[in-house]
Amino acid sequence: MPGRGWLARWPVIRQLTGEDGRSDAARSSRTDALRPRTEDAGTVARSICPYCAVGCGQLVYVEDGPDGRKVTQIEGDPDSPISRGRLCPKGSASKQLVTHPGRQTQVLYRRPYGTAWERLDLDTAMEMIADRVARTRRETWEETHEGNVVRRTLGIASLGGATLDDEENYLMKKLYTALGAIQVENQARI
Repeated sequence: MPGRGWLARWPVIRQLTGEDGRSDAARSSRTDALRPRTEDAGTVARSICPYCAVGCGQLVYVEDGPDGRKVTQIEGDPDSPISRGRLCPKGSASKQLVTHPGRQTQVLYRRPYGTAWERLDLDTAMEMIADRVARTRRETWEETHEGNVVRRTLGIASLGGATLDDEENYLMKKLYTALGAIQVENQARI
């Protein structure tokens, strides 16, 4: 290559002097220093996009650091039969759901007729949910209907979406059936 110094190393000059412009001629030291965003991920978990009911597959890259585990990237899963690695703009930006500094990480509860949210610990919130499910089942239980034995409650219903996988829907169906709920729907696609 004619000339010496930085001008001779410039990719445009190398392309103009006869190199084909695709291999080494198109490379720079910056290009050589680039690393994949997911290079430091210690774990890759398969997940489903939480936004709509399509159920696109995602790969969640997790890095183990001194402050614990953190999500470093979320990309489309090429093995997903639904999306084949593609994500819509919302799905592509879903990393923000777990990394945005404004994300709520505590249970917030507003009492009936209340005007302000209060923080609850998770155990208290779970106890409140369990108490309400038990009370609703007890108050809406039907042993018979029009002379027929039905043993059901119409006070509890479930509507699942494609963000739940088949195993989760199976467990939910078992739970709701055990509670006597008969209004159980889901839209699982994978």
